[in-house]
Amino acid sequence: MLTFPSFPRLAVLAVPALALAACATGGTELPTANYSSTAIAPSEAYTIGPLDEITIHVWRNPELSAEKVRVRPDGRLTIPLVQDIPAVGKTATELQEYIAGELAKYIEQPIVSVIVNTPEGNFTQQVRIIGATGQPASLPFRANMTVLDAMIAVGGLNEFAAGNRAKLIRLDRETGTQAEYRLRLSDLIRKGDATANVLLMPGDTIIIPESRF
Repeated sequence: MLTFPSFPRLAVLAVPALALAACATGGTELPTANYSSTAIAPSEAYTIGPLDEITIHVWRNPELSAEKVRVRPDGRLTIPLVQDIPAVGKTATELQEYIAGELAKYIEQPIVSVIVNTPEGNFTQQVRIIGATGQPASLPFRANMTVLDAMIAVGGLNEFAAGNRAKLIRLDRETGTQAEYRLRLSDLIRKGDATANVLLMPGDTIIIPESRF
């Protein structure tokens, strides 16, 4: 009986394996963060989230004002004369208008100002980092926030991280669809490659897998 070398079969099997490896390292990448960009700037459209710390000042009525009030996990807060104020999802302007409307039942033409002292971010305005990192976390988004900023906040990559296989998931709110982008976190953090640093958007999720080896 004739026998044939098994090398051709091995070669055939190797082709899809190489193709899979190429796919694993490929994928769409976001443009490098431009530090001079003004595309993302602080905005008055920030909406208040749970656990935000705010100050409410009622002009000429200090007894009705409140310093450093924490929004409750249920999204509400309480000040003198007005209880269970729905705060989450409102901008500072919308909240001060609501409070002024409630206080108008008790005082004449109240003038109210609202300052967000410590923003924790509404869920749609947070950046989430999960997987092989020092400390997975949800971070409040801030203007011009980059991947490097987020990774510093969570303690970088852990020893098992496959940083160059990390993914960024971004929701397109207009279409309701998600887009996936490749991140090169190992190049950024361990090699100092600044071209791997990209700008983040509110609601982004960074997923960092562990190495297979």
